[in-house]
Amino acid sequence: REFLGLRYRPGDEPPTGASEDDVHWLVLVDDEGKRKIAVQHVDSLPRPTWPSHEVPMQLHLDFSVSTHHELERQKDRALALGATILLDRSEDPDVGCVLADPSGHPFCLLSR
Repeated sequence: REFLGLRYRPGDEPPTGASEDDVHWLVLVDDEGKRKIAVQHVDSLPRPTWPSHEVPMQLHLDFSVSTHHELERQKDRALALGATILLDRSEDPDVGCVLADPSGHPFCLLSR
């Protein structure tokens, strides 16, 4: 949510003191209130083991930026928010890097 600059849809903010079991859907919106991403809670979701398919990814997002400099800036932002690097080929303009969010879900940063 922070990495994408999105916010909770009004009424979807996790209640103070609520457990994950109390939240079934979260809708994230942009500054104009337009829906961008919705996610549904599940009781159990094992951490993906990418690149192994032992525990497959449930979702994979690619984010593209306009320059190599911007890719490095966004990679640093992601790391500061708790992401980890799974594969870094950011020096290759056609490849980029694969990171994982704090729950282990991979996503790519690519430069156009």
